[in-house]
Amino acid sequence: MNQLPGKLIVFEGVEGCGKTTQSELLSKYFYDNQIDHLLVREPGGTETGEKIRSILLHSEELNGLSELFLLSAARQILISQKVLPALESGKIVISDRFYFSSLSYQGHARGIDQSIIWDISKIAAMQINPDIAFLIDISPAQSFSRKINDKKDRFERESSEFHTAVREGYLSIANSNQNLWRIIQGDKNILDVHEEIIFLLNEKLSLISE
Repeated sequence: MNQLPGKLIVFEGVEGCGKTTQSELLSKYFYDNQIDHLLVREPGGTETGEKIRSILLHSEELNGLSELFLLSAARQILISQKVLPALESGKIVISDRFYFSSLSYQGHARGIDQSIIWDISKIAAMQINPDIAFLIDISPAQSFSRKINDKKDRFERESSEFHTAVREGYLSIANSNQNLWRIIQGDKNILDVHEEIIFLLNEKLSLISE
């Protein structure tokens, strides 16, 4: 558990689920309501992290284990340089992906032992855990059908079986800890999803005064 003044909010889901859009909408909502916060993304968020992101999205030399190590390196830099200082100062941190992505992508979809991923992720995340996690759930077929840009990165070019395994991984993780997770249907209107997130945040963390 976070024993820190700030709160960590995490968004997860398959490619194209809408989590990035919802992260940005929540950030705008906090900004408009003068709520001090930090928006970050994984992998990325730092100079080194963005370089690692580019490698992960475009290098054809990687396998599941090398992905895990690169993601963990980027995560550790982001946590130590930005997330932890923000939480210690009392800010809310919104994270577009967290270590649950490693469990779903490299674990459920790539087949790496979950216990190995947990051990590495705990070290990389410096024992920080989210206060609430949102799974924007949508079938891969639906998410890719609304993708406008035809240019796909290395993960987006994976098979439908891979993306189905990622989704099943997320659902398994979320259903195993219903106190932490809130599952939201991602095929709804964007603003309806945003309003649901605001409601659930207030219900769980009482962060927002309407």
